[in-house]
Amino acid sequence: MEQPRPELIPNPAVRRLSLYLRQLEAFKRKDRRTISSKQLGESLGLTDAQVRKDLAYFGQFGHPGIGYRVDELISQVKHILGTDKTWNVLLVGAGNLGRALMAYQGFDAKGFRLAAVFDSSPHLVGQKQGAFTIQPLSELHDTIQKQQIRLGIIAVPADFAQDVADQLVKAGIKGLLNFAPVSITVPQHVSLNAVDLAVQLEQIAFQVSLSGLNKGMS
Repeated sequence: MEQPRPELIPNPAVRRLSLYLRQLEAFKRKDRRTISSKQLGESLGLTDAQVRKDLAYFGQFGHPGIGYRVDELISQVKHILGTDKTWNVLLVGAGNLGRALMAYQGFDAKGFRLAAVFDSSPHLVGQKQGAFTIQPLSELHDTIQKQQIRLGIIAVPADFAQDVADQLVKAGIKGLLNFAPVSITVPQHVSLNAVDLAVQLEQIAFQVSLSGLNKGMS
């Protein structure tokens, strides 16, 4: 199958792939063997046309008279997302958020293995946190090369996030997930995604407030 050109695929379509995968896995747990684009769309509040359009960016996966075979589509979507293999991931930041991420049990099931944890605090370096021994930032490069780590998670205070990102990029990291409540910049060849919990709550608060305002005006 010819590989799609990434620059031609809208970012929202890529993000929805993860939603499709999660929902398909839920259908599989319920022993559903086939699913239609309408059923998949309705389960996520999307139209069947949107589902078909999103998947069409990556190939043709449906079968006439059947729809999509759940197992088959799960495999295809995992392959597209790159999670049909295991990715070693590192974490910088062993504070409260970092400890929560270390304790999270869902990484392995999704194709990610937290392989190393780093911190700059002399009070944390060398300490054992669950299965991990906190390493100093000076060991970033050697650990990344030795364990072939390409993905990194930043969970440090805002003032340190850019410096940590720069060190990770210099050490060979190709993709970053930033939990620090600040925007950071990376070179064009490095993928960056940000998770700001306060921003997400603000968006929800806006939607709830707007809903209440609309009801008050009706």
